[in-house]
Amino acid sequence: MDALQLSATAVLVGVLATAVMDVGSVLLKQLVGVPMPNYVMVGRWVGHMPAGRFRHRAIAAAAPVRGERWIGWAVHYTTGVVFAALLLLIWGDAWIANPTFAPALIVGLGSVAAPFLLMQPAMGAGIAARKTPDPVTARRRSLINHSLFGLGLYVSGWAVHLLYAA
Repeated sequence: MDALQLSATAVLVGVLATAVMDVGSVLLKQLVGVPMPNYVMVGRWVGHMPAGRFRHRAIAAAAPVRGERWIGWAVHYTTGVVFAALLLLIWGDAWIANPTFAPALIVGLGSVAAPFLLMQPAMGAGIAARKTPDPVTARRRSLINHSLFGLGLYVSGWAVHLLYAA
């Protein structure tokens, strides 16, 4: 797979996998009342970066940023594409030729490192949400969402495989 095809495949797989994660989050909210992730706060965090502000005591208390909702959602989907590219770089053409669940789940669960080790600490929640009122619940939600992303990588890998085969 050349660089252009890898990029196009990563975009397709990443966007579809992230959409699966989001649909799963909506279903969990509707069926059992699990709150959905708040990507507005991600947008606020990223929106402060051009001014040199990378860490916050509590991102919810930081000044709102113009377009933070759109920024947050764009970062969310871009991150999905980056992790899909990582999957394709590690497992290569063989995976898209015959998508298997294990690599997709490994990358999906591995992607939880981004919020646990980077985003949550920078937004004031501490490593793996340890400074939140209920860290265990926050961690469980993150693991569920990133498992859904792993499932999405697998399903979208097959969708893209079938699209290429057509």
